[in-house]
Amino acid sequence: MSKPVATGLARAARAEPALAAQAVERALARAELTRAHGVLLFLSPHFAPNPEAALRVAARAAGSLQITGCTGAGLVTDEEWLLDTPAAAAMVFGDPLALASSPIEGEPVISFCSPAGLTADWLDVDAPRLGAVSGDLFGQGPFRVWSHARINDSGHAEAAVAGAHGVLRVSQGMRALTAPIEVAEARGPDLIRLGNYPAFSVLVQALPRAIREGENVPLHLLMGGVTFGDPDTAIREGRYRLNHIISANPDDRSVTFAHPLAPGERLFWAMRDALTAERDFRVTLEQAVEALDAAPDFALLFPCMGRGPHFYGNRDRDLDLMKNRFPGLPVIGFYGNGEIAPLDGINHLYQYSSAFGLFKVNS
Repeated sequence: MSKPVATGLARAARAEPALAAQAVERALARAELTRAHGVLLFLSPHFAPNPEAALRVAARAAGSLQITGCTGAGLVTDEEWLLDTPAAAAMVFGDPLALASSPIEGEPVISFCSPAGLTADWLDVDAPRLGAVSGDLFGQGPFRVWSHARINDSGHAEAAVAGAHGVLRVSQGMRALTAPIEVAEARGPDLIRLGNYPAFSVLVQALPRAIREGENVPLHLLMGGVTFGDPDTAIREGRYRLNHIISANPDDRSVTFAHPLAPGERLFWAMRDALTAERDFRVTLEQAVEALDAAPDFALLFPCMGRGPHFYGNRDRDLDLMKNRFPGLPVIGFYGNGEIAPLDGINHLYQYSSAFGLFKVNS
Protein backbone atom coordinates (compact mmCIF):
# COMPACT_ATOMS: atom_id res chain seq x y z
CA MET A 1 0.00 0.00 0.00
CA SER A 2 1.40 3.39 -0.98
CA LYS A 3 2.26 6.09 1.54
CA PRO A 4 1.28 9.74 1.19
CA VAL A 5 4.81 11.06 1.76
CA ALA A 6 8.42 9.83 1.82
CA THR A 7 11.94 11.14 1.40
CA GLY A 8 14.96 10.17 -0.64
CA LEU A 9 18.63 11.14 -0.44
CA ALA A 10 21.39 10.73 -3.02
CA ARG A 11 25.04 11.76 -2.91
CA ALA A 12 28.16 11.32 -5.01
CA ALA A 13 31.66 12.66 -5.50
CA ARG A 14 30.43 15.16 -8.11
CA ALA A 15 27.33 17.31 -8.48
CA GLU A 16 25.76 15.40 -11.36
CA PRO A 17 22.15 16.22 -12.35
CA ALA A 18 21.31 12.52 -12.03
CA LEU A 19 21.54 12.87 -8.24
CA ALA A 20 18.30 14.85 -8.22
CA ALA A 21 16.52 12.09 -10.17
CA GLN A 22 17.97 9.44 -7.86
CA ALA A 23 16.70 11.27 -4.76
CA VAL A 24 13.20 11.52 -6.24
CA GLU A 25 13.22 7.89 -7.37
CA ARG A 26 14.28 6.68 -3.94
CA ALA A 27 11.54 8.72 -2.31
CA LEU A 28 8.96 7.33 -4.74
CA ALA A 29 10.16 3.80 -4.03
CA ARG A 30 9.92 4.30 -0.27
CA ALA A 31 6.39 5.65 -0.70
CA GLU A 32 5.52 2.89 -3.21
CA LEU A 33 4.41 5.55 -5.69
CA THR A 34 4.93 5.72 -9.46
CA ARG A 35 4.56 9.51 -9.65
CA ALA A 36 4.32 12.43 -7.26
CA HIS A 37 1.78 15.21 -6.75
CA GLY A 38 4.65 17.51 -5.89
CA VAL A 39 8.22 17.44 -4.63
CA LEU A 40 10.27 19.45 -2.17
CA LEU A 41 13.78 19.27 -3.61
CA PHE A 42 16.89 20.61 -1.92
CA LEU A 43 20.34 20.55 -3.53
CA SER A 44 23.76 21.03 -1.97
CA PRO A 45 25.61 24.27 -2.82
CA HIS A 46 27.70 22.41 -5.40
CA PHE A 47 24.66 22.66 -7.72
CA ALA A 48 24.12 26.41 -7.27
CA PRO A 49 26.02 27.59 -10.36
CA ASN A 50 23.79 25.55 -12.68
CA PRO A 51 20.86 23.64 -11.12
CA GLU A 52 18.57 23.72 -14.19
CA ALA A 53 19.55 20.28 -15.49
CA ALA A 54 18.98 18.74 -12.05
CA LEU A 55 15.50 20.29 -11.90
CA ARG A 56 14.59 18.90 -15.31
CA VAL A 57 15.57 15.32 -14.49
CA ALA A 58 13.86 15.55 -11.09
CA ALA A 59 10.64 16.64 -12.78
CA ARG A 60 10.84 13.73 -15.22
CA ALA A 61 11.47 11.25 -12.42
CA ALA A 62 8.56 12.64 -10.40
CA GLY A 63 6.15 12.92 -13.31
CA SER A 64 5.38 16.41 -12.04
CA LEU A 65 6.48 19.98 -12.62
CA GLN A 66 5.50 20.91 -9.06
CA ILE A 67 9.14 20.98 -7.87
CA THR A 68 9.87 23.56 -5.16
CA GLY A 69 13.05 24.17 -3.15
CA CYS A 70 16.47 25.76 -3.11
CA THR A 71 20.15 25.16 -2.53
CA GLY A 72 21.24 24.78 1.08
CA ALA A 73 24.57 24.73 2.87
CA GLY A 74 23.83 21.14 3.84
CA LEU A 75 20.92 18.73 3.64
CA VAL A 76 18.77 17.07 6.29
CA THR A 77 16.56 13.98 5.96
CA ASP A 78 15.36 11.21 8.23
CA GLU A 79 18.15 9.06 6.75
CA GLU A 80 21.02 11.39 7.72
CA TRP A 81 22.44 14.89 7.47
CA LEU A 82 25.09 15.84 4.92
CA LEU A 83 27.63 18.65 4.72
CA ASP A 84 30.51 19.23 2.29
CA THR A 85 29.10 16.55 -0.05
CA PRO A 86 27.37 16.94 -3.44
CA ALA A 87 23.87 15.68 -2.71
CA ALA A 88 20.15 15.97 -3.39
CA ALA A 89 17.25 15.44 -0.99
CA ALA A 90 13.63 15.02 -2.03
CA MET A 91 10.27 14.68 -0.29
CA VAL A 92 7.49 13.38 -2.54
CA PHE A 93 3.75 13.75 -1.96
CA GLY A 94 1.06 11.31 -3.09
CA ASP A 95 -2.65 10.81 -2.46
CA PRO A 96 -4.29 12.39 -0.54
CA LEU A 97 -1.57 15.04 -0.44
CA ALA A 98 -0.39 17.51 -3.07
CA LEU A 99 2.07 20.37 -3.18
CA ALA A 100 0.10 23.52 -4.01
CA SER A 101 1.61 26.72 -5.35
CA SER A 102 -1.05 28.92 -3.72
CA PRO A 103 -1.49 29.44 0.04
CA ILE A 104 -4.13 27.38 1.82
CA GLU A 105 -6.16 29.27 4.42
CA GLY A 106 -5.13 28.44 7.96
CA GLU A 107 -2.08 26.41 6.93
CA PRO A 108 1.64 27.22 6.85
CA VAL A 109 3.27 28.59 3.73
CA ILE A 110 6.47 26.67 3.05
CA SER A 111 8.88 29.45 2.13
CA PHE A 112 12.40 29.71 0.70
CA CYS A 113 14.41 32.68 -0.47
CA SER A 114 17.88 33.86 -1.37
CA PRO A 115 19.52 36.49 0.86
CA ALA A 116 18.66 39.13 -1.75
CA GLY A 117 15.10 37.83 -2.05
CA LEU A 118 14.36 38.28 1.64
CA THR A 119 12.29 41.45 1.60
CA ALA A 120 9.91 42.88 4.17
CA ASP A 121 7.00 42.84 1.71
CA TRP A 122 7.48 39.14 1.00
CA LEU A 123 8.03 38.13 4.61
CA ASP A 124 5.20 40.21 6.07
CA VAL A 125 2.01 38.37 5.11
CA ASP A 126 -0.90 37.17 7.24
CA ALA A 127 -0.17 33.48 6.71
CA PRO A 128 2.52 31.85 8.88
CA ARG A 129 5.68 31.08 6.93
CA LEU A 130 8.01 28.15 7.54
CA GLY A 131 11.32 27.76 5.75
CA ALA A 132 14.80 29.18 5.49
CA VAL A 133 17.17 31.35 3.50
CA SER A 134 19.21 29.54 0.87
CA GLY A 135 22.70 28.89 2.18
CA ASP A 136 26.17 27.88 1.08
CA LEU A 137 29.37 26.97 2.88
CA PHE A 138 31.12 30.27 2.30
CA GLY A 139 28.40 32.92 2.52
CA GLN A 140 29.11 34.27 -0.97
CA GLY A 141 26.62 32.37 -3.12
CA PRO A 142 25.39 31.91 -5.70
CA PHE A 143 22.03 31.14 -4.13
CA ARG A 144 19.25 29.49 -6.08
CA VAL A 145 15.51 29.16 -5.39
CA TRP A 146 12.98 27.36 -7.59
CA SER A 147 9.34 26.49 -8.08
CA HIS A 148 7.53 24.68 -10.92
CA ALA A 149 10.94 23.12 -11.67
CA ARG A 150 12.31 26.50 -12.77
CA ILE A 151 14.69 29.02 -11.20
CA ASN A 152 12.86 31.98 -9.66
CA ASP A 153 14.53 35.27 -10.56
CA SER A 154 12.58 36.91 -7.73
CA GLY A 155 14.77 35.04 -5.25
CA HIS A 156 11.89 33.49 -3.34
CA ALA A 157 9.43 30.63 -3.64
CA GLU A 158 6.53 29.27 -1.65
CA ALA A 159 4.18 26.32 -1.54
CA ALA A 160 1.63 24.67 0.71
CA VAL A 161 0.76 21.06 1.40
CA ALA A 162 -2.85 20.39 0.46
CA GLY A 163 -4.48 17.67 2.52
CA ALA A 164 -2.48 18.14 5.71
CA HIS A 165 -2.52 20.29 8.84
CA GLY A 166 0.73 21.71 10.21
CA VAL A 167 1.98 23.12 13.50
CA LEU A 168 5.06 25.36 13.49
CA ARG A 169 7.59 25.93 16.25
CA VAL A 170 11.06 27.45 16.67
CA SER A 171 13.72 26.40 19.13
CA GLN A 172 16.07 29.31 19.78
CA GLY A 173 17.80 27.45 22.59
CA MET A 174 19.77 30.29 24.14
CA ARG A 175 21.08 30.18 27.68
CA ALA A 176 19.71 33.27 29.42
CA LEU A 177 22.36 34.96 31.57
CA THR A 178 20.01 37.60 32.99
CA ALA A 179 16.34 38.38 33.25
CA PRO A 180 15.01 40.99 30.78
CA ILE A 181 16.27 44.45 31.74
CA GLU A 182 14.92 47.75 30.48
CA VAL A 183 16.97 49.57 27.86
CA ALA A 184 17.56 52.88 29.60
CA GLU A 185 19.68 54.59 26.94
CA ALA A 186 20.51 53.70 23.35
CA ARG A 187 21.80 55.60 20.32
CA GLY A 188 20.95 53.65 17.20
CA PRO A 189 22.78 50.31 17.43
CA ASP A 190 24.78 51.40 20.49
CA LEU A 191 23.38 50.26 23.82
CA ILE A 192 24.62 52.76 26.42
CA ARG A 193 22.83 51.88 29.62
CA LEU A 194 20.89 48.81 30.65
CA GLY A 195 18.85 49.50 33.74
CA ASN A 196 20.96 51.73 35.98
CA TYR A 197 24.36 50.58 34.74
CA PRO A 198 26.58 50.77 31.65
CA ALA A 199 25.63 48.01 29.21
CA PHE A 200 29.09 46.41 28.99
CA SER A 201 29.38 46.31 32.78
CA VAL A 202 26.06 44.45 33.03
CA LEU A 203 27.22 42.00 30.36
CA VAL A 204 30.53 41.22 32.04
CA GLN A 205 28.88 40.78 35.43
CA ALA A 206 26.39 38.34 33.92
CA LEU A 207 29.02 36.05 32.43
CA PRO A 208 29.83 32.72 34.09
CA ARG A 209 32.83 33.13 36.38
CA ALA A 210 35.15 30.97 34.25
CA ILE A 211 34.46 33.17 31.22
CA ARG A 212 34.43 36.44 33.13
CA GLU A 213 37.88 35.74 34.52
CA GLY A 214 39.33 34.83 31.12
CA GLU A 215 41.43 37.11 28.98
CA ASN A 216 38.77 37.84 26.34
CA VAL A 217 35.00 38.11 26.32
CA PRO A 218 33.70 35.54 23.74
CA LEU A 219 31.43 37.94 21.85
CA HIS A 220 30.78 35.35 19.13
CA LEU A 221 28.87 33.26 21.68
CA LEU A 222 26.94 36.17 23.22
CA MET A 223 23.80 37.98 22.08
CA GLY A 224 21.08 40.24 23.29
CA GLY A 225 17.53 38.93 23.41
CA VAL A 226 14.80 41.53 22.91
CA THR A 227 11.53 40.30 24.41
CA PHE A 228 7.91 40.69 23.32
CA GLY A 229 4.90 40.85 25.60
CA ASP A 230 5.17 39.94 29.27
CA PRO A 231 8.92 39.97 30.08
CA ASP A 232 8.42 37.63 33.04
CA THR A 233 7.45 34.74 30.74
CA ALA A 234 9.00 35.81 27.41
CA ILE A 235 12.20 33.77 27.71
CA ARG A 236 10.42 30.60 28.78
CA GLU A 237 7.85 30.96 26.00
CA GLY A 238 10.41 31.88 23.32
CA ARG A 239 8.98 35.36 22.72
CA TYR A 240 12.19 37.13 21.86
CA ARG A 241 14.37 38.01 18.91
CA LEU A 242 18.14 37.79 18.99
CA ASN A 243 20.33 40.81 18.27
CA HIS A 244 23.94 40.12 17.37
CA ILE A 245 26.76 41.90 19.16
CA ILE A 246 29.10 43.71 16.76
CA SER A 247 31.53 45.06 19.34
CA ALA A 248 32.05 45.88 23.00
CA ASN A 249 33.45 49.32 23.68
CA PRO A 250 35.47 49.44 26.93
CA ASP A 251 36.04 53.19 26.69
CA ASP A 252 32.43 54.19 27.25
CA ARG A 253 31.23 50.74 28.43
CA SER A 254 28.69 50.52 25.59
CA VAL A 255 27.83 47.56 23.34
CA THR A 256 27.16 47.86 19.62
CA PHE A 257 24.49 45.61 18.10
CA ALA A 258 23.62 44.63 14.55
CA HIS A 259 20.19 46.29 14.84
CA PRO A 260 19.10 49.47 16.62
CA LEU A 261 17.52 49.34 20.06
CA ALA A 262 14.90 51.64 21.52
CA PRO A 263 14.68 52.92 25.09
CA GLY A 264 11.99 51.05 26.99
CA GLU A 265 12.60 47.73 25.25
CA ARG A 266 13.53 44.78 27.43
CA LEU A 267 16.79 42.98 26.72
CA PHE A 268 18.48 40.01 28.36
CA TRP A 269 21.99 38.77 27.83
CA ALA A 270 22.13 35.32 26.26
CA MET A 271 24.81 32.79 25.41
CA ARG A 272 24.93 30.00 22.85
CA ASP A 273 25.16 26.67 24.65
CA ALA A 274 24.73 23.16 23.19
CA LEU A 275 23.13 21.60 26.27
CA THR A 276 20.61 24.42 26.57
CA ALA A 277 19.81 24.21 22.86
CA GLU A 278 19.25 20.46 23.03
CA ARG A 279 17.01 20.76 26.07
CA ASP A 280 15.04 23.58 24.47
CA PHE A 281 14.48 21.61 21.27
CA ARG A 282 13.16 18.64 23.24
CA VAL A 283 10.68 20.86 25.11
CA THR A 284 9.66 22.73 21.95
CA LEU A 285 9.10 19.45 20.09
CA GLU A 286 6.76 18.24 22.81
CA GLN A 287 4.86 21.52 22.69
CA ALA A 288 4.39 21.05 18.94
CA VAL A 289 3.14 17.49 19.42
CA GLU A 290 0.65 18.71 22.02
CA ALA A 291 -0.56 21.46 19.69
CA LEU A 292 -0.93 19.01 16.79
CA ASP A 293 -2.80 16.66 19.12
CA ALA A 294 -1.61 13.64 17.13
CA ALA A 295 1.50 11.83 16.01
CA PRO A 296 2.81 13.60 12.88
CA ASP A 297 2.94 11.96 9.45
CA PHE A 298 5.91 14.04 8.25
CA ALA A 299 8.08 16.95 9.33
CA LEU A 300 10.09 19.82 7.88
CA LEU A 301 13.23 20.86 9.76
CA PHE A 302 15.36 23.93 9.08
CA PRO A 303 18.34 24.27 11.43
CA CYS A 304 20.72 27.19 11.20
CA MET A 305 24.13 26.40 9.76
CA GLY A 306 25.47 27.66 13.08
CA ARG A 307 23.34 25.18 15.01
CA GLY A 308 24.09 22.03 13.08
CA PRO A 309 26.77 19.36 13.47
CA HIS A 310 29.54 21.92 13.98
CA PHE A 311 27.72 23.26 17.03
CA TYR A 312 26.74 19.88 18.47
CA GLY A 313 30.09 18.18 17.98
CA ASN A 314 29.66 16.41 14.62
CA ARG A 315 26.06 15.42 15.39
CA ASP A 316 22.74 17.06 14.72
CA ARG A 317 20.98 16.64 18.04
CA ASP A 318 17.83 18.38 16.78
CA LEU A 319 17.44 15.80 14.03
CA ASP A 320 18.34 12.99 16.44
CA LEU A 321 15.68 14.08 18.91
CA MET A 322 13.01 14.23 16.21
CA LYS A 323 13.97 10.81 14.82
CA ASN A 324 14.09 9.22 18.28
CA ARG A 325 10.73 10.69 19.21
CA PHE A 326 9.10 9.47 15.99
CA PRO A 327 11.02 6.55 14.44
CA GLY A 328 10.44 6.27 10.71
CA LEU A 329 8.98 9.77 10.42
CA PRO A 330 9.76 11.32 6.99
CA VAL A 331 11.82 14.47 7.62
CA ILE A 332 13.44 16.89 5.20
CA GLY A 333 15.15 20.27 5.37
CA PHE A 334 18.46 22.04 4.94
CA TYR A 335 21.00 24.20 6.76
CA GLY A 336 20.54 27.80 5.71
CA ASN A 337 21.45 31.43 6.26
CA GLY A 338 18.49 32.09 8.54
CA GLU A 339 15.25 30.45 9.58
CA ILE A 340 11.78 31.73 8.70
CA ALA A 341 8.85 31.22 11.08
CA PRO A 342 6.28 33.24 13.05
CA LEU A 343 7.19 35.14 16.19
CA ASP A 344 4.37 36.59 18.26
CA GLY A 345 2.04 36.38 15.25
CA ILE A 346 4.47 37.99 12.78
CA ASN A 347 6.79 36.19 10.37
CA HIS A 348 10.38 36.62 11.45
CA LEU A 349 13.92 35.79 10.37
CA TYR A 350 15.75 33.83 13.06
CA GLN A 351 19.42 33.07 13.56
CA TYR A 352 21.13 30.18 15.37
CA SER A 353 17.75 28.47 15.72
CA SER A 354 15.86 25.43 14.46
CA ALA A 355 12.50 26.09 12.81
CA PHE A 356 10.31 23.09 12.18
CA GLY A 357 6.82 21.97 11.31
CA LEU A 358 4.97 18.80 12.23
CA PHE A 359 2.25 17.79 9.77
CA LYS A 360 -0.70 15.43 10.05
CA VAL A 361 -2.57 14.12 7.01
CA ASN A 362 -6.22 15.17 7.15
CA SER A 363 -8.59 12.32 7.88
